Amino acid sequence: MSHLTTTAASPKRKGGPTILTDRTCEKRVTKRIKVYDRKCPGLYVSITPSGVASFSFKFTDPETGKQRCGWLGVYNSETFNVDTARSTVYALKAVGNAAIVETFHSRKAQKSRAGKTVDEIIEERIEWMETPVKKPDGEMRPRIETWENVASHLRRLLSPRLGKKLARDVTKHDIATLSNDIVAGRHGGTPSVANARHMRRAASGLFNWAAEAGREYVTASPCVNLPKLDAEHPRQRVLSADEIRIFWHGLDREDLPWDRRTRLALKFELVTMLRSGELLAAARSELHDLDGDNPRFVVPLKRVKKRRDIIQPLSSLAVEIICEALTNVQQQHVFASPRGDQPLERKAMATALRGTKRKGGEVRTPGICALLGLKPFTPHDLRRTAATLAGDLGFDEAAIARCLDHAVTKKQDVIIPTVTGKVYNHSKRLKQKRAVLDGVAAELRRIIEAAVSMKQAETELLLAA
Repeated sequence: MSHLTTTAASPKRKGGPTILTDRTCEKRVTKRIKVYDRKCPGLYVSITPSGVASFSFKFTDPETGKQRCGWLGVYNSETFNVDTARSTVYALKAVGNAAIVETFHSRKAQKSRAGKTVDEIIEERIEWMETPVKKPDGEMRPRIETWENVASHLRRLLSPRLGKKLARDVTKHDIATLSNDIVAGRHGGTPSVANARHMRRAASGLFNWAAEAGREYVTASPCVNLPKLDAEHPRQRVLSADEIRIFWHGLDREDLPWDRRTRLALKFELVTMLRSGELLAAARSELHDLDGDNPRFVVPLKRVKKRRDIIQPLSSLAVEIICEALTNVQQQHVFASPRGDQPLERKAMATALRGTKRKGGEVRTPGICALLGLKPFTPHDLRRTAATLAGDLGFDEAAIARCLDHAVTKKQDVIIPTVTGKVYNHSKRLKQKRAVLDGVAAELRRIIEAAVSMKQAETELLLAA
C-alpha cells in the first residue's frame, strides 16, 4: 500500500477532530461548520444551517503538493452514512495518490456529462433574468424586472439544500420536503409559509425554464402536484376615523424624528390610493395641470406593478400636499430625500411607521405609530383605508378598483372579454376615478377638520366660563 498524505483538522479549528457519528451529521447548526473524523484522517463532514451534511476527503496532490478536496456525497442515514463514507475513503487510500487524483477527475467528468447542477442552472437563470431587453416604453431594462427578489429566493431557499444535486435528479419529493422544512423552520431559518411559497414559485420558474427547448437540462419540472400550503390570511387593517384624525394631525408635529417629506408621502398615499413604489419617485415632470381643472399624476409603467401607465387624478387635497413638498422651483422630485434631490428610499415610509432597532433589539428610533399611540399599520394599509372610505361613501367597486390599479373583468355578472381591455378599450376612466378620489378627499377633510372644530368649541366654552 503506497503512503498517502492526508490532512487532519487545523489545530485552530474549534474542538479539533472527533469521531464522526450519524448523530454528528444530523445535528442542527446556526452557521456552516466542518467536522473532521479522528478515526479516518482526511475525512470530514460539512454541515449547513439548512440541515444538509456532505462528506469530503482532504488529501495532498502528489504532483503539485497542494491540498485538495474531493467531494464524496451527501449524508443519508440509510444510503450514505458515516460508515459508508469511511469505507469509501479507506478504498481510496488503498489505490494510492495518483489513482485518487484520477478518480476525482473522472467523477467530475462524469458529473459534467450527466448534466448541470441546480446551482449551475440557478446562476444561468439569474444571468438570463437580469439581461437588459427593450421594454414597451422603449427603455432597456432587465428581462425580469423583479429578478433580484427571484435570485434571492433561489440562492437563499433552494440552493443550500439542493444546489449540489444534478438538476435532472431533483424530484417532486425533494421540493415538497424542502417546502415543509421551510414552513416548520427546519431549513435553518424562521418558520414561514410565505417563504415556502416564494421558494416554490421561484423553483417552478427555474425548472420550467430549464426544460424549455434549447436547454432541456431537465425533462420536466418537479414542481407539479405539490401538497397545498396553508392559506395566508390577507391583512385587513383599516384605520378608523379617530385613528385617521390622530394620524393626520400627528404627522404635522414638529417633534417627530422623521423627515417632513416622508410624512407628506404617507398623507399622499392615503389621499391618492397609489402604491409606495409608484408615488415615492414622483417627479415634477410627471405632474400635469396642477393649477387647472384637471390636475393629474402620470406614473410611468416602469414603476407600476402591472407594467402599465397610470393616470391618477389629483384631488385638491393631493395638490396641497404636492405644493408643500415642492419647496423650490429647482426641486425635481416631489418627495426628495434629505440627502439631495433624489427620491426617498423605497421602504422609507414603512420604516418611518415601524421605527428602527439596534442589533440587540433595542429601539433606535421610535416609529410614528408608537409615537402617536396607534396600533401598528403599514403604508399599504393606507390604500385599504382609502378604498374602504370610498366603499362607505357608496362608490362602485369597479371604480374603486381602477383607482387602486386593479384589473376589472366582471361587471354586473357579465364577463368582459380580456381582449377588450388589452387591445381595444384604452379608456382610463378618469371621470370615474376623479369622482372617487374627490369623494375620499372630501371625507378626509371632514374627518381631520372635526378635531379642529372640537378644539375651537372647547376653547369657546372655556372663555365663556
